[in-house]
Amino acid sequence: MEDRPLHGVRVLDLTNVLAGPYCSYQLMLLGAEVVKIEKPRHGDLARRLGPEPALNDAGIGASFLAQNAGKKSVELDLKEPADRAAFDRLLAGADVLLENFRAGVLERMGYGWEALHRTNPRLVYCAISGFGQAGPMSGAPAYDQIIQGLSGMMSITGTPETAPLRVGFPVCDSVGGLVAAMAICAALAGRARTGEGVFLDVSMLESSLSAMGWAASNYVVSDVRPEPMGDQNATAAPSGTFDAADGPLNIAANRQEQFETLCRLIDRPDLVTDERFADREARKANRSALNREINVALGSRPALEWERLLSTAGVPAARILTVPQAVELEQLRARGYFTDLPFPGHPDRTLRASGNGVHLNGAPLRPVSPPPLLGEHNAEFETAEVTTP
Repeated sequence: MEDRPLHGVRVLDLTNVLAGPYCSYQLMLLGAEVVKIEKPRHGDLARRLGPEPALNDAGIGASFLAQNAGKKSVELDLKEPADRAAFDRLLAGADVLLENFRAGVLERMGYGWEALHRTNPRLVYCAISGFGQAGPMSGAPAYDQIIQGLSGMMSITGTPETAPLRVGFPVCDSVGGLVAAMAICAALAGRARTGEGVFLDVSMLESSLSAMGWAASNYVVSDVRPEPMGDQNATAAPSGTFDAADGPLNIAANRQEQFETLCRLIDRPDLVTDERFADREARKANRSALNREINVALGSRPALEWERLLSTAGVPAARILTVPQAVELEQLRARGYFTDLPFPGHPDRTLRASGNGVHLNGAPLRPVSPPPLLGEHNAEFETAEVTTP
């Protein structure tokens, strides 16, 4: 990984489950050496999460395997003096310390920002938590679903009849991890200029509200309260999910020329001159009527045919796939999104590890080793000398 931007950066990763491990996975893909500091005999909780009980019992659950390839694992109990001494040695040579405990937990263990900064003035310390390190909710526990609810995200997911609904994957964990990774990279760039480390306080709640974009800004700027609209896009029409002959099809004809092209290709040019659909605001006001007309026309062909026809003509359109169908897309294969790695503890299996969608000088960022077994690298760090950055 010597050609990657974060080559030579060592990250001490105290995180569990998803937001923190997702952050450090991004840093690993960018070239950092990530050392997971795990509780002896237990490790990251995600080691025991996943659909295969045998893997969970072995401490290599699918949830762990998904975000921890390319990392190293060292067992340390920060309540034990000898392990604290080992951790202190690692801190002296680290570039980044990442944790996702509740606010104040690490400080109560003697590793608050001031103590860390004295130990290693160049250290970038990033704390990911549900609500941030200050404020009346800072000490409250939080998982992804809690943040989805408090952010307002669930209130606008689904239809008026089904909302509130949880987004189908832990989006707040992922967003919090991405924001933390971005902040760490920025802090490392700043340190190259100033020579000083910084303390990064990342709130999943605030990160998630930021990612909601127009749903939040339309209210705080224009006092427009977002409502659940199911598969429809509030900013444009026709934009949402429609019915082809054999199943659903997403179409986003958000611009006037795209709408006109769509009408021509579905053999309904009359819709362009219908005053109900003359411009964006008129189409939004008459969305239901417009959708009915388009659905009738789309019933003449299967979704894949429409996808190809409309996309070729510049109208964004695509089928709605299942997860198994999505991961087998030729587009992902062509860009090398997945990497086949040895499966920890199972020589008869292969692990498909995800990338992150970034190509560096034309090549995808890939993990170079499988997720570690618990404590796999204990000996390496017991004997290694610390090099102060």
